Amino acid sequence: MAAVPSDIKRLAGCITCHAWNADGSKLALCPNNNEIHVYKKQGNNYTLESKLTEHDQVVTGIDWAPKSNRIVSCSQDRNAYVWTYVNNQWKPVLVILRLNRAATHVKWSPDENKFAVASAAKCVSVCYFEEENDWWVSKHIKKHKSTVLDLDWHPNNALIATACSDFKCRIFSAYLKGVDKAEPATPFGAKLTFGELFAEIDSSLGWVQACRWSPNGNLLAFVGQDSTLCVANIVSGTPVVDVVKFRDLPFRDLLWINDGSLVAVGHDCTPVLFQNKGGWQFVKKLDTGSGGGAESSGPQKSSAFKMFQNQVDKGQTATQDTKINTKHQNCITWILPYKKQGSNVTQYSTSGLDGNVIVWDAPK
Repeated sequence: MAAVPSDIKRLAGCITCHAWNADGSKLALCPNNNEIHVYKKQGNNYTLESKLTEHDQVVTGIDWAPKSNRIVSCSQDRNAYVWTYVNNQWKPVLVILRLNRAATHVKWSPDENKFAVASAAKCVSVCYFEEENDWWVSKHIKKHKSTVLDLDWHPNNALIATACSDFKCRIFSAYLKGVDKAEPATPFGAKLTFGELFAEIDSSLGWVQACRWSPNGNLLAFVGQDSTLCVANIVSGTPVVDVVKFRDLPFRDLLWINDGSLVAVGHDCTPVLFQNKGGWQFVKKLDTGSGGGAESSGPQKSSAFKMFQNQVDKGQTATQDTKINTKHQNCITWILPYKKQGSNVTQYSTSGLDGNVIVWDAPK
């Protein structure tokens, strides 16, 4: 059975990124320009409430803190802003990132006392609020050899994983003395020096597009441009990696549904389910489209794959729009939890280059 979305809305010509507030009643997104649009969701209707226009270039990352209700955004203009809702308006505060290249991704830490910004400057800016000067400042994590495309915080608020275009996924200490609480115990020891590199995991044939920690923090999953999913178990302190080779188009993002299941999205225009069944394996595509049919990649190929293959095999260069049999009509670039029960995701949302935001029921 194909997945049935609970909500589909076209909110822009193209969406770069999106984020939800704590209860899912408000949505922030970038329509592939320098603006952030904030919508209020009532039932299946979305009402535009605000346009945040402080950035000068395309916004590449948005994250909405569930506890403090603050939005953090980053952009190709090399800046980040923390937005606070005061007197029915979003007030921006500039963050000193000290970057000379575009910012690519941003995410609040679980305790919301800091956030991290990935960048094309081969580094990650870990930002925290300095009470004395009343501003946000940053410290850099380096040791990358190319653009950092994505990052994710460990549930312990001290470790951070990075996805880099130098074909590697890395694990660093992002513990800040004086900002964080007592140093948590980790598989890499109890002594956490900021910026220390604990692990460096190869993605064999492609740059790493995205990385995510499992809810219990024992596993780190990442996807590469070589159409692979890798899941690293870090419990022993030395990552043990399980690699799943996917036969279709590469992934751009992924989301843990629970500690034994995750959903990946990307150029295939459909969410794809992977599960641990005595080893990580592909289970099925969650949107097989109006054509229905296969729940495994089998000999069949996705509509998106066929479209690209026809262009290569037959030299087709037709300019008319191509309709494919999935809810998303272009690459899915972003996936986020929408509703949870404890640490398990019950509904998730996707957005992509087709301008659609879709809320899906999580696979069981």
